[in-house]
Amino acid sequence: MSASGDRAISIIAFIGSVFSPWYRWSGRRDPENHVCMNVATYGRGGRFTMTDRGRAALRQEGQRITIGPSSLSWNGKTLVAEIDEMAAPPQFGRVRGLIRLTPSAITSCELPLTPDGAHIWRPFAPVARIEVDMEAPGWQWEGHGYFDANFGTRALEEDFSYWTWGRYPTRSGATCFYDATRHDGTEITQAAHFDRAGQVHPIEAPPRARVAPSRWRVKRETRGDAGARPHQVMSLLDAPFYSRAMLRTSLDGEPAVGVHEALDLRRFASPWLKPMIALRVPRRRRWEFDDTEG
Repeated sequence: MSASGDRAISIIAFIGSVFSPWYRWSGRRDPENHVCMNVATYGRGGRFTMTDRGRAALRQEGQRITIGPSSLSWNGKTLVAEIDEMAAPPQFGRVRGLIRLTPSAITSCELPLTPDGAHIWRPFAPVARIEVDMEAPGWQWEGHGYFDANFGTRALEEDFSYWTWGRYPTRSGATCFYDATRHDGTEITQAAHFDRAGQVHPIEAPPRARVAPSRWRVKRETRGDAGARPHQVMSLLDAPFYSRAMLRTSLDGEPAVGVHEALDLRRFASPWLKPMIALRVPRRRRWEFDDTEG
């Protein structure tokens, strides 16, 4: 999120693109044949990119992952994203630039989201600074950053029906909430505060509060102080099964604006939705790297 609060960016590197209909239609048997660098910029002039690519587009090295024309690399201090993607329909044009994310510290925290460990949340750096330098007017800014990973051995919709996540910067670090409802009706709640030294402090989850549904009527809720009325500050991504937004809440008496996501996995599992998603997620099987430079 930008310090001014009017822009944001999200970058997700997928090996096994979990939200890709092409990966689903393939039977999810070969994750390295469905890779993606999903980049979304939010605010005036924002764009969305999510190209599902074949295995020829994937390169992995010790501190670097390259997917087609884009890459993420770690230099020991900063995560550097070099982005060169094409916007998804109905928008067009190139999304290109450099993003640097510098954590205040790296945590040692890893949290299982199911009893058998089939789904894992790894919050590497809940407190970070981000510098954005995109090749577009007005897209040079700094602000709050966050870096995590999710990985697992089963499809999300096999285990969960509903899922929310939120990360809220505070004066002392950042507070994160993970809430999910399993198909059997049981729920999981993860609530933690991360300080600037990378220490994890489990906290009692504050009360759950409803937020107005997204435009696609995806149910939304987050957490905050008793009596707090969380509300949307800025819509980021609004899809039939998925909502990402900046929300304002209150934590220990402190106003906090963070990024919140809500995921309706019953909707996502519906066969009728996959062709709609495919319009926004093109499939590109072939790719050739130009090795003449190195």
